[in-house]
Amino acid sequence: MDNNQQVNFLEDQEQFYENDEYEQTMGRQFESVVVIKDEKGEVQKKYTLTIQIIKANYEKPYLGGLKNKKSGALLHHAFAQTNQYRREHKEKNHRDTQTHFESTKSTIMMREFGTQMEKEDLFIDLRNDRNFEPKLYFTSEMWEERREEAALFIQRLIRGWFARRRTNALRQKKQQLQNEQLEKEEDFRRQEEVRHKKEIERRTNPRTKEDFQILYEELELWRTTEIARIKSSAMSEEEKRAALKQVLNKETDLLQTIDRLKIIANQKNKDEKINKFLKSISDPKKWLRKSDGRFTEVHTLYTTRARELMDIYNGLKQRKLSLDERLDILVNTKWTVKEWDCNLTREIVDLIDREADMLNRGRPEPSLEGLRQRLQNLFLQFIETPEFNPEAARFQKIPYEILKSTS
Repeated sequence: MDNNQQVNFLEDQEQFYENDEYEQTMGRQFESVVVIKDEKGEVQKKYTLTIQIIKANYEKPYLGGLKNKKSGALLHHAFAQTNQYRREHKEKNHRDTQTHFESTKSTIMMREFGTQMEKEDLFIDLRNDRNFEPKLYFTSEMWEERREEAALFIQRLIRGWFARRRTNALRQKKQQLQNEQLEKEEDFRRQEEVRHKKEIERRTNPRTKEDFQILYEELELWRTTEIARIKSSAMSEEEKRAALKQVLNKETDLLQTIDRLKIIANQKNKDEKINKFLKSISDPKKWLRKSDGRFTEVHTLYTTRARELMDIYNGLKQRKLSLDERLDILVNTKWTVKEWDCNLTREIVDLIDREADMLNRGRPEPSLEGLRQRLQNLFLQFIETPEFNPEAARFQKIPYEILKSTS
């Protein structure tokens, strides 16, 4: 193949690579016909070549071949014409050159060689020359010593890093334990303060039976201690009797104070119980929705009726109202209970008329307190009766039908 034929073949190959069919034929195998022509254009030889196209995902190293200087395309060189597919070339590093056994041998060269030296009729330019001096030979023992030093250096760094990391972990753990201890002490202090305030509240404002039991026990302990102190003292008999009399008087006053606190606590507990009952019967019904797990509140006729009665009862409890406001509450209560005719409703209506008459006469409020309290209690019985308030039937310990049949 002469130069012209080779150029024609290369141009055909470049046109093939620039065509879109090049991408479609990747990974396939096909046959190509190479035609060799002479200078006159006549066909001299034909070659059929089997070509397998392999798409590589890496750049081929240039190992010699043909290169188009205009386009920069590399064509058929040593790497493409040999079996280089998926061949891995790993760089190998070893010390064979340092530990290899060497021996000196003499040989006869095919040609004689020599060096040119300066002389009188010859000038040699030495400006670009460089002088090299041999360094110390690096033996395998020196290499092992260097490796050992490097290994010790790395070990020191690693052990220091481990030590610092362990120290930081221990320091954090210690700090965490200290914080937990401080939180526990703070929680204990807060609990002690709450407990102390609760104990003071139980003694100043007792509410339950246990609170009053504590007061009685502390009073008895105080009385016993004072009597024992007086009897063991060096006072005369008259002074001891006078001191015991003072202890008795003080004990009596304390018992009266405890009784007053008990009356106040009973009234507060009663009011809380009534308010809880009225709120329970007037609260809406709650239905659980399976779709989202939330509750739907629904007011029924019974809960609406219970809420109206609760509002009337709260109005009757109010004090320091004007005359018109109090009369409006009494009128609303009267027309509410007059829907039924029984002994309870007739008594409530009678009390309402009596209070309205006294208000019109200008009687002071302290003189009406007993009447109002009685009216309030009767209306509470009205609310608790299922016949007048159907929602109250849920809170009856004995069914209302049984009570009505036995009455």
